[in-house]
Formats: sequence, structure tokens, C-alpha cells
Amino acid sequence: MEWQEGQPCWLLRRRVLPQHTDHGGVMWHGAYLAWLEEARVEALAAAGLPYALLSAEGLELPVLTLQIDYRQAVGHGELVELRSQALPRRGLRLPWISRFMLSGERLAAEARVELALVRRRGAALQLVRRQPPELEGALRRLLDGPEKMC
Repeated sequence: MEWQEGQPCWLLRRRVLPQHTDHGGVMWHGAYLAWLEEARVEALAAAGLPYALLSAEGLELPVLTLQIDYRQAVGHGELVELRSQALPRRGLRLPWISRFMLSGERLAAEARVELALVRRRGAALQLVRRQPPELEGALRRLLDGPEKMC
């Protein structure tokens, strides 16, 4: 899974606040995970599929794999642009790649995440092999990206 230069991506801007940092003032690894989730939820909503609608249908998108490569420390007060690309499905896997960018186009971290669509049946989760039509449309819009490049 590689970043696709020149391809559309979804943008989320955040400032590193005290609650995002460790006692040394450096962005804590858990904050990266929260922002990755926020970026995916926002991109889905912008593509016409609010996460609340998925949940109402008993559908969820759990993380199957996650890899973060840290390149540069991010400090308290810094502005971060999280750029995310939805990649073509790989079987039942829905891959994403995201970049945490600092001012001056400095790459702070790169993350690769694979999700799967599941349906909750009581306490059990069942893989959804055939995507619901509203999800297929949203996935196409995710792959096409927003109207503007980030």
C-alpha cells in the first residue's frame, strides 16, 4: 500500500493540543489513532455515508491491520494536515493510507489501515461479503476523492 502522488485525498486539519501530547510535549501515539478514525469518519460523511447511518443498519468498519511509520516528532501547538486516500478494495479489505504533514510539507508520519465491513448480530460479528448499494456508491466517491486536491 503506497501513497498515490497526484491522486485526490481527503483532508483533516488539527492543532496539537495539550491532551494530544505526552509529558514531554510530543504528540502521543494514541492521538494519531484517534485522528485516523476521525479522518475516515469525516471522509465517509463527505462521501454521503454518515457513520451514524452505518451504525443504524448494524454495520461497522473494524480495523484489521494498522501500521504507523513515525518520521518526525510532532510537538504541542503544531498544525497538522492529515491527508488520507481510500484505496481500491482488496477482497473484503478496505485499505486507507494517510499522511500526517507539518508546515513546509514535512512528513511527520504515514499510516496504513485496512478495514472490513461487518454486520453485528447480537454479540457476534459477521463479515459482509456483498456491499450494500449505499456503501458501494460511497466507496466510489471515496476513491474519486473530493472535488479539490489536498
